Amino acid sequence: MDTPDTIPTPATSVPAANPAAQEVAPHDDAALTQLHPNYVHALRLTAMLTAIPVLIGGLVFEAAIVEETPIPAGVVMSVLLVLSLIFIIRVPMRRFQARGYNMSADRLRVVRGILWNSDTVVPFGRVQHIDVDQGPIERFFDLATLTVHTAGSHNASVHLPGLNKALADDMREDIRAHIKRDTM
Repeated sequence: MDTPDTIPTPATSVPAANPAAQEVAPHDDAALTQLHPNYVHALRLTAMLTAIPVLIGGLVFEAAIVEETPIPAGVVMSVLLVLSLIFIIRVPMRRFQARGYNMSADRLRVVRGILWNSDTVVPFGRVQHIDVDQGPIERFFDLATLTVHTAGSHNASVHLPGLNKALADDMREDIRAHIKRDTM
């Protein structure tokens, strides 16, 4: 099956899906490159936009139950506000710190995960095509997501968000040039 090799990091106990993938691991001990710092701001803005409807729903819920229950006014909103602040401030920073990548001459390694760690290695020889995507929030922060598609069905696409747009374009061209060299 032509898919990227996913290698669990030492924090997980899940065996590698491909036994040959463990042979790749010693070559990928190079230091990981962190994503662009604006990625934290994009994650926070996304979290904030997600939290707003939850807080509005909490206000409506609290207004509906405050007169019918012995719960003091503001308790529900206080809990939701604290959880929203954690969701907006701390979780994006942890997600940023838990991601990294390394691009060598013949492969792309993408590491991600807070609770479930994933270490994916994509040999350029398996790449079918490469996309660089930007949503409105990414465009505002001049970020992009590099998506590498490989043959197969399981883990056939590897996403690397949080790259500077120019860097994502350069990485796409580097991978494309490597693919052209391999096919000639």
